[in-house]
Amino acid sequence: MAAAEVEAALTELSALLAPAAGEAARAGAAETALALSGSAAGRRMLAGRPAVVAALLELAAGPCPPAARDALGCLVNVSAEPAARGPLLAALPALLGLLPAGPACGVLANLCRERGVARRVLRGLRERGSGLTPLLQALGEPRPPPQLGPLLCNLSQLPEGRRALLDRSRCSVQRLLPFTQYKDSTAHRRGVVGALRNCCFEAEDHEWLLSEEVDILPFLLLPLAGPEEFPEDEMERLPLDLQYLPQDKQREEEPDIRKMLLEAIMLLTATKPGRRVVRDKGTYVILRELHRCEREPDVLAACENLIQVLIGDEPGPGMENLLEVKIPEEVEEQLRRRDREEEEEQERWQREEEEAGGSTPCPEEPSG
Repeated sequence: MAAAEVEAALTELSALLAPAAGEAARAGAAETALALSGSAAGRRMLAGRPAVVAALLELAAGPCPPAARDALGCLVNVSAEPAARGPLLAALPALLGLLPAGPACGVLANLCRERGVARRVLRGLRERGSGLTPLLQALGEPRPPPQLGPLLCNLSQLPEGRRALLDRSRCSVQRLLPFTQYKDSTAHRRGVVGALRNCCFEAEDHEWLLSEEVDILPFLLLPLAGPEEFPEDEMERLPLDLQYLPQDKQREEEPDIRKMLLEAIMLLTATKPGRRVVRDKGTYVILRELHRCEREPDVLAACENLIQVLIGDEPGPGMENLLEVKIPEEVEEQLRRRDREEEEEQERWQREEEEAGGSTPCPEEPSG
């Protein structure tokens, strides 16, 4: 299609989305826009027309459910395009008013990948007086919107987002915990695990997160556990929820989610009290079995790093909080180089494993 024809078609679409076109025409135009947004080229064309984006936003907030659904679905797709950011942010109050509807969560989740936008969204929610309350309440629905998890994850990349989720008076973070095992939506589960991982960056909350009031550790470990049986002495060290698991127990199937779960536990071991709790809860035996069956190099490396922290010696004076340790620039460069070498080695390892079908021995927990 020639450029002039594309321009004419988009002008006509914009006119059909306008209120003057009538309900039926607007609904048809929204359906057309949704279909067009299914391709990268279509998304770019729509994102480059602020008038179309504005009309879709108005329609999304309107009284016609089918047209509003198609308009919001289109906006979810288009919001991934940088060109759409300006028109969408100009209508941020309207978007916030559509929360916690799933498509509105999807639009904002895409926009909030950028920290500056996430900050604006958090400020907008505070100015409305509700904060994260509508989003957290939606977690209690029988089927929460699958886009809700990614939105919470992207908001929690900021300290103020983490503070909102870690508000002890509202039991906010506790509402996230059951979704580490949520099977109805991988996207929602991934987002929730990402939000929990982000919250674990707040070292001052580790003691509370690991306490009985929250008890985050079993929720992070359970998706990593399989159906293995353990000797009685090892079984007794595990939290109750991880004891005597059924024979059909499956580990988390998504590698990136397994990696985030391991990263969250690693963050909880940043302080000496955190390391003590994580060790005492039998975390090592779960990681040992995960290590024996893990085939993804990135996940395997994260598992090994965590095991080394758990079985290694305690850091020296002044190094107890691993999140506060200052790394010299030359050492940081050496670590980055080592990471690159490890990635190359892991790729070679994976190829060899696929050919040989072997396994890598897991570091052993010290006795006594």
